[in-house]
Amino acid sequence: MRAAVWHGKRDVRVDNVPDPEIINPRDAIVKVSSTAICGSDLHLYNGFVPTMEKGDIIGHEFMGEIVEVGSEVRNLKIGDRVVVPFPIACGSCFFCNEQLYSVCENSNPNAAMAEKMWGHSPSGIFGYSHLTGGYAGGQAEYVRVPFADVGPIKVPEGLTDEQVLFLSDILPTGYMAAEACDIKPGSVVAVWGCGPVGQFAIQSAYLLGAERVIAIDRFPERLRMAREISKAVTLDYEEVDIAAALKEMTGGRGPDACIDAVGMEAHGMGMMGAYDRVKQAMGAETDRPVALRQALMACRNGGVVSIPGVYGGFLDKIPFGSIMNRSLTIRTGQTHVHRYMRPLLERIQKGEIDPSVVITHRMSLNDAPHGYDIFCNKQDECIKIVMKP
Repeated sequence: MRAAVWHGKRDVRVDNVPDPEIINPRDAIVKVSSTAICGSDLHLYNGFVPTMEKGDIIGHEFMGEIVEVGSEVRNLKIGDRVVVPFPIACGSCFFCNEQLYSVCENSNPNAAMAEKMWGHSPSGIFGYSHLTGGYAGGQAEYVRVPFADVGPIKVPEGLTDEQVLFLSDILPTGYMAAEACDIKPGSVVAVWGCGPVGQFAIQSAYLLGAERVIAIDRFPERLRMAREISKAVTLDYEEVDIAAALKEMTGGRGPDACIDAVGMEAHGMGMMGAYDRVKQAMGAETDRPVALRQALMACRNGGVVSIPGVYGGFLDKIPFGSIMNRSLTIRTGQTHVHRYMRPLLERIQKGEIDPSVVITHRMSLNDAPHGYDIFCNKQDECIKIVMKP
């Protein structure tokens, strides 16, 4: 089969690789009908996620048709159309029973490796390094799906791939980020990053009752989407002082909640931006937490800072004194996608949200190298790419 394969930093190729096979009775094989490039895939592309190996199949947002099932998968049958969540979860461990699916105890075969990095291991993740299991990803013609009796959700008749594909990751991610904000009537929420997760965080904040959402970015096409589609008030951080603007817009108090939908590759300006770039290049800092610092300092006293943006390791110059002295609450985590798929599917069916609005580019899987290039370099007003194998 054909698949998008990691060969090194900024080197993704579409190669011929062996077809996946059932190796566990709870497995299924999915013939992929649609797959997407996620912003967090760029962290692999840019070489910021450790334990990637040449030949790894990447991608974790995908859906398709069941073509084979293991003997213990009784809730799915050949021909079923499904969306697959990006975390891999067993469904029966302590954390799965608590609906904390992205920290499943049984799905990461490389847990010992992750424990050395993070203290404890998260779940396995499709196509996202050997630190999270080394599983083959979804930017391929076929994928082996472990614990298929737990993860995939069947797609009802009448819904297109583009309406439901993002149930695999970015729609639940944006929703969970907004849900973490304890939104109440009248709440003001600030969102750093107007990529797809940021757009869904904005839209979800409104669904949950926010009065106003302020979106922060620097790319005109993303700010335009945030205004025209997601209905946010927008700020270009290259044109205004974000801290001063947020204080002015909130009567000096600050937003009730702040969402960092940027993560480890935030673009920084001035001395701190240069500091992060130099330290990251030297290997003295793994991530560039520019947006996170701003969100922490901008949030009102007693507010919530929600962090769906991906961070990989060790951050520098985090204003922890601000967190403690101002009673901030921090909420974060890889998304517990399984928890949100069915409720969000119902919202899609009711017309409350249309995930397809973030798609700007559609292409063949064979064009994956080009897709990664334009997405990474923010060319051609690229916000979200969907690929067809």
